[in-house]
Amino acid sequence: MRKRNMQMNMLYLPALFVVLLFVLYPLIRSFRMSFYNWNGYSPVKMFIGFDNYKNLLSDKNFAVSFKNTLLYGFGSTILQNILGLSFALFLNTKFKGHKVVRTIVYLPVMISGLIMGYIMYFMVRNQGAVNEILGWFSITGLDWMGDGNVGRWIITFVNSWQYCGYCMVIYMAGLQGISRQYYEAAAIDGATSWKSFRYITLPLLIPAMSSAIVINLIGGLKLYDVVVSLSNGGPNYMTSSLSFYINNRYLSAEQAGYASAVGVVMFLFIMLCSQILNGYFRKKEVEM
Repeated sequence: MRKRNMQMNMLYLPALFVVLLFVLYPLIRSFRMSFYNWNGYSPVKMFIGFDNYKNLLSDKNFAVSFKNTLLYGFGSTILQNILGLSFALFLNTKFKGHKVVRTIVYLPVMISGLIMGYIMYFMVRNQGAVNEILGWFSITGLDWMGDGNVGRWIITFVNSWQYCGYCMVIYMAGLQGISRQYYEAAAIDGATSWKSFRYITLPLLIPAMSSAIVINLIGGLKLYDVVVSLSNGGPNYMTSSLSFYINNRYLSAEQAGYASAVGVVMFLFIMLCSQILNGYFRKKEVEM
């Protein structure tokens, strides 16, 4: 038995090697690099301690990027889960063409975020489809992405719409695992549809909800591709995310050490949010 367990443990080694090589090693390198003033390619590095982290506190562009990241993360997560759960409840019932509708809702997930961003860019730009449709009704169009306040909401909605199908699949799996006996017993007791949803469906969907929310939140907080294709962080970093700002500082500004500091802060923040949410939902889970 011990020999068999050792053989089974050997199967973990390739996956462990990949994690160490592509996750842990870059993370350690990035953390170390955040203490240096380095342009990213020069062999000369200057150790500056915590100066990069101190500079974050007075960096207005970092503050804007952080606020936008909160919107992209938490805003997209809320919208994705509301839409995903709504579609799951609707499509969990069988009707003619329900499989086609499922495919249509899930289809945007299979498209690259970068491509989706460019598709939406050609719709919301000055001479885009949205302004052309408004022109049919004699309504003056807007430069949608030219206004940072409007642009960040458009990015949030695009990201939410693209990945709500992913939430839908998770929730549908959770719904199909709930026994019909609970609903039949509730109907006998005179429970309304709303009460059945509130006291049966929602509590038993906590495991699915936990997975959907945490995965969506991590994806939203790391949002990069849609930002690049829709606004490229503009105007004046008003739609920038932390991922975009890291790329900008590293490649455009040649501040690799500073970019690493931003990356470390971003990693710690995402990890903290994930741990808090996992702990919260773990307490809310109920036995089926």
